[in-house]
Amino acid sequence: MKTSASVDSARVLSDWRLLLAFGFGSGLAPRAPGTFGTLLAVPIAWLLHLLPLPAYWVVVVVFFALGVWLCDYAARQLGVHDHSGIVWDEVVGYLIACAFVEVSWLGFLFAFVLFRFFDIVKPWPISLADRKVAGGFGIMLDDVLAGLAAAAVLKFGYVLATP
Repeated sequence: MKTSASVDSARVLSDWRLLLAFGFGSGLAPRAPGTFGTLLAVPIAWLLHLLPLPAYWVVVVVFFALGVWLCDYAARQLGVHDHSGIVWDEVVGYLIACAFVEVSWLGFLFAFVLFRFFDIVKPWPISLADRKVAGGFGIMLDDVLAGLAAAAVLKFGYVLATP
């Protein structure tokens, strides 16, 4: 579960690892930092869609591995397990949600809404991962699961809508 605590923005902006974990500062938003972090991921997803799908997944896996390290570092530096300003996990989760959508504003919008829904509501097993898995891996895991859930809904919905 995300925890909100005051954080020194100058500290975040001066440490490149915190800056990345905070989504280039988007996690410093006073309200809904996770939503702002997800918004940061929209142009990244669009750019990644220029790659073939296997290369897209390689980038997502690299971002995930980097995120485990970044989120763990940020949590230790801030003394808070999953500070609400840490949004690298939202970026990766949204990229997963967008993996199979068409490159269109509607596809990215549906991915955005579904990802945020699963990330906020945290139905089982997302809630279980959020509560039980610690460290940087735990911070990343619930968003990965939310991204997979959103991707599954988008893929299943597309199959149902296709004649």
